[in-house]
Amino acid sequence: MNQNYESELLERAVTELSRLPGIGRKTALRLALHLLRQDEQISVDLGSSIIDLRKGVVYCKKCHNISQSELCPICSDKSRDASIVCVVESVKDVMSFENTRQYGGLYHVLGGLISPIDGIGPESLEIQSLVDRVKSGEVKEIILALSATMEGDTTCFYIYKQLMPYGVKITQIARGVSVGNEIEYTDEVTLGRSLLSRTLFTDQFTN
Repeated sequence: MNQNYESELLERAVTELSRLPGIGRKTALRLALHLLRQDEQISVDLGSSIIDLRKGVVYCKKCHNISQSELCPICSDKSRDASIVCVVESVKDVMSFENTRQYGGLYHVLGGLISPIDGIGPESLEIQSLVDRVKSGEVKEIILALSATMEGDTTCFYIYKQLMPYGVKITQIARGVSVGNEIEYTDEVTLGRSLLSRTLFTDQFTN
């Protein structure tokens, strides 16, 4: 049951803010009242930045990272090694790996993980576009850098099966990332080491 805030404008602001992840109506009310106490320009700047973000940010046609142009800055950087592609779940994971400063290749953002219980199948993710990149012949190594969860392992195995026919080297980040952990919550040092210590994905099936 919604609380009556005696102001339709406040009610609308609370309703919209509470749509954000992790923000309930009490937190939304606190944020809305905080904005009302601040200089009006702060609210104007906040609103403008969100509108600009929504209108100006697109997804890279090559790796599906966020960008302000057809190709993101990473894919456009000629100094990056285009023969190595690190496969990650989300844009946040790209940021995490970039912060390690241990990787000089390109990325491929899947946009999620295979999770039948949530209705997410391979067709819902950017897996076919990854296969197409490998088919082009430019990619020599695929690094599977997904979270060490059941969904992450399922997705890794599916991608492995899809890419096997093309003879590309497939590696996986070392399990310095604890089982059950998600990439975005792993510290930069551990992520960096997991990249440098990556192993062949097939190792887990031959041991």
